[in-house]
Amino acid sequence: MTSPSSDKAARPISNANAPLGPSNEETLSHVLGTGSGFPLHVTATAGLNNSDLAESAPQTPEDVLPRDIQLKTPTYDYAFEKSMSHTEAKLFYQHHQLANRNVGDGDQLSKAAAPTTTCVPTPLTQRDLVDTAIIPRDAMQSTIPAIAKQPSPIVRQTAANTDTSNTPFGSPENEDSEKQRASEAPSIFQSFIEQHTLSGTSSLGNPGDGLGAVQGIMHISPGANVIASDLDVICRKIKSLLDRRARYMHLSLQGPENNPKDSPDWQIYPPPPEPAWDDDKDLGKIHDRPRADHKRRKMGEDVGEDFDMADCLPLPGESDWVFELDENSVYQVYEGDSARHSRRPVVRIPSLRDFYMDLDAVTDISTDGPAKSFAFKRLSYLEGKFQLYTLLNEYQEIADSKKVPHRDFYNVRKVDTHVHHSACMNQKHLLRFIKSKMKKSPDEVVLFRDGKHLTLREVFESINLTAYDLSIDTLDMHAHTDSFHRFDKFNLKYNPVGESRLREIFLKTDNFIKGRYLAEITKEVISDLESSKYQMVEWRISIYGRSIEEWDKLAAWVVDNKLFSPNVRWLIQVPRLYDVYKSSGMMQNFEQVITNVFKPLFEVTKDPASHPKLHIFLQRVVGFDSVDDESKAERRLYRKYPIPREWNTKQNPPYSYWIYFMFANIASLNTWRKRLGYNTFVLRPHCGEAGDPDHLAVGFLCCHSISHGILLRKVPLLQYLFYLDQIGIAMSPLSNNALFLTYDKNPCANFFKRGLNVSLSTDDPLQFAFTKEPLIEEYSVAAQIYKFSAVDMCELAKNSVEQSGFELSLKKRWLGSNCSAPGVMGNNVAKSNVPDIREQFRHETLLGELAL
Repeated sequence: MTSPSSDKAARPISNANAPLGPSNEETLSHVLGTGSGFPLHVTATAGLNNSDLAESAPQTPEDVLPRDIQLKTPTYDYAFEKSMSHTEAKLFYQHHQLANRNVGDGDQLSKAAAPTTTCVPTPLTQRDLVDTAIIPRDAMQSTIPAIAKQPSPIVRQTAANTDTSNTPFGSPENEDSEKQRASEAPSIFQSFIEQHTLSGTSSLGNPGDGLGAVQGIMHISPGANVIASDLDVICRKIKSLLDRRARYMHLSLQGPENNPKDSPDWQIYPPPPEPAWDDDKDLGKIHDRPRADHKRRKMGEDVGEDFDMADCLPLPGESDWVFELDENSVYQVYEGDSARHSRRPVVRIPSLRDFYMDLDAVTDISTDGPAKSFAFKRLSYLEGKFQLYTLLNEYQEIADSKKVPHRDFYNVRKVDTHVHHSACMNQKHLLRFIKSKMKKSPDEVVLFRDGKHLTLREVFESINLTAYDLSIDTLDMHAHTDSFHRFDKFNLKYNPVGESRLREIFLKTDNFIKGRYLAEITKEVISDLESSKYQMVEWRISIYGRSIEEWDKLAAWVVDNKLFSPNVRWLIQVPRLYDVYKSSGMMQNFEQVITNVFKPLFEVTKDPASHPKLHIFLQRVVGFDSVDDESKAERRLYRKYPIPREWNTKQNPPYSYWIYFMFANIASLNTWRKRLGYNTFVLRPHCGEAGDPDHLAVGFLCCHSISHGILLRKVPLLQYLFYLDQIGIAMSPLSNNALFLTYDKNPCANFFKRGLNVSLSTDDPLQFAFTKEPLIEEYSVAAQIYKFSAVDMCELAKNSVEQSGFELSLKKRWLGSNCSAPGVMGNNVAKSNVPDIREQFRHETLLGELAL
């Protein structure tokens, strides 16, 4: 396998150093994007012979390096660019002169011809009215010289042949003939557009122009074949990248219809509460109705009391399939021992070499100059199109929202798609809990350290604190200005009063008291969520990969403490801390981390009785996350990355290496679990928060959705790809404001306007939030700073539900029975409070971009 760096070194780099001056696409945007409607019937090299082109070619003095010579490529030609700028200026001047001259000649001509010809007025059809409405004013003026040289599309008849003096225009006997004549005669503006659009495009605009669209953004005349060919090359590149991602998603079963839990007969246990509206009770046929003997509870009270381990028995039987860790540290699944001996797995996982070749393709195209310019222009167009749509339809959206009974922003479902469980409460809540434990059970043994047991009182005496001394300032867990670009300081904020022993007692699941304190405060947070009814969470909880027993301990903590709620689902976060484990002597190579993380999952899939509590817990797990400081430098020690069992240095593997082995093992596991009818998992890592923008290329290639993604603002092509495939992005502006990017510079609002699939999340309420409802706090700050309307916030809330891993039957309750359908067909304004006009605009705009 050849390393990415060596591949790039061997690749020609003439285009990489091309200047970012006005390219072919920029010239096209300058002529057409302003809405001038100016025809491009002149080819780029009109009037230039070979000698002219030679003179405009770049000079190569002796002091210019060969790599800086601007060579002609399929997407860049220096001579063409130079001639294009001169030709453009000349055409604009000539066009202006012709326009002024023909306006004057037209007036005199009409006066002279008035006695001999009669212009019969033709009623405009509905299509003509649309054409007139969408042509900008300067485009109308620009048509004058072109029309003066052509036969007019208006029907002209001589006075000798037509006598209209005695026949009124609207008389019944003449009405049919007038309608027929109107349908046969196109309007001036329709004629003009049809002459200056690509063949096969409608005069009503691009597919997906929709409401608030601007006509003529990408309309190219057939004569401009050079520009069209360049755009065709870029579009083919973009399509190839989308096809690569589609292959990876199909292979790993991360698509919207690949999860058995989305089937109508999937049973949710404990069942969610009955919907309040009578017309919702028959939606989806979700088969989660409680049995007659099942205990029901009021939401917000007695959390977990409706769960009984006995209701989950008996467990499914053992599977006939087998699994084995191959030489590349990927668990392969076989239909039997014979298939294992012959090395015929049920799914072919791409090798590490194949993965990096695909990743190089994504990286190369995303850094290509013309492709970046094209993506930047399309994104700017999308943002401007949304602003125009808002100006035209803002009041219509408000009127549509007011027609919806009961619904507003506060009672539409919102999912916190990215929040870490150990920081799910706010500071005041944690402080109140610690004080209550100090008063109620100070003599309880909570810690074993240095060979002796310590009570809660003794722990606080060892740090010279009492319950009375505790305050928000004493806890010191809020990420203030001292954490900006200091992820190391931010990690220390997880320690109450700066003491790791307090974190171990109150915020850990695996401790001397088996995580009982954390379970109690978790139930309090769940109670608040259930009382609010409309707020859901997807909590990240850690599996470190240090021990193979971690899964059983975590599952026992959840099941024994009955942490089940219709408002809560779980994601497993795997911290990228191999270098710490290796330095402390806990690990010999990277393969041990993979084994500790994934082997119990394959064991419980083969035989649920081997880990019964883990089997039950996994029914509420929706996916995996990869977390750590992305801003750490990734040193390339190897020309060719070794396999995990040979990675035995103290250097941490790069981000792409971690994600690949998580993806490969999840893909193999999902194939087996879907075969057995168990729920599958998706990959939703932290990506693009800081560090190398290449992390986003990894996220695009093999991840269902990502968290943060603020570095997409620096990579226009990847941002455009995220838009085209509607990849979910869970953004946390308040978290970014404290760590990496100030709130006013956060691209969240721009992403939303452009149509990216964005949702708001809290990340770490313990470090960033001040109120009891951190998700509402996140929405409220965004609404004030970014000037989001009520419809905008409801659309963000709907995006969060669609990105989440909740069962499809629940999504149908929250968004409507057709929520999986695209566009207006999948929107139920009575559920989401998002007007159909907004959904129509988003869907048609996306179709228009995909049709390019």
